[in-house]
Amino acid sequence: MQNKYKVTLADDERQALTALVSKGKAAARKLTHARILLKADASPTGPNWPDAQITAALDVGRTTVYRVRQSFVERSLDAALNAKRPTERQYRKLDGAQEARLVALACSAAPQGRQRWTLQLLADKLVELSIVDSIGPECVRTTLKKTNLSLG
Repeated sequence: MQNKYKVTLADDERQALTALVSKGKAAARKLTHARILLKADASPTGPNWPDAQITAALDVGRTTVYRVRQSFVERSLDAALNAKRPTERQYRKLDGAQEARLVALACSAAPQGRQRWTLQLLADKLVELSIVDSIGPECVRTTLKKTNLSLG
């Protein structure tokens, strides 16, 4: 299979990667990415290994090899070596006053025709009362869980 992303290292890049790998004084992930680039090098002096061979030799996944190649070709050597994983930070949807209103609502009597509040009913009521613009039942659940309040 022909690789979509062809890695061609310049002499200075190859020397820098070789020095990095030979020292071994970097994060394991960075060293692995450097080894992948060295093995994938399609320049006249490079080994130009296929992805399957790199995967077997370095004990990494085929997707990892693909992404390192892609990062090198589309961005840069530095991006391929120091790829930062995106942070999945979740910001709070409700502030303290809004949480208090939610808890008070959850502790109040259930709506007409209902035996108890559901997460979706609570979410809809918060929007209806203009406490928040929008909110999902999962946010309601995590907020109530954090306050050790059970709907059951």
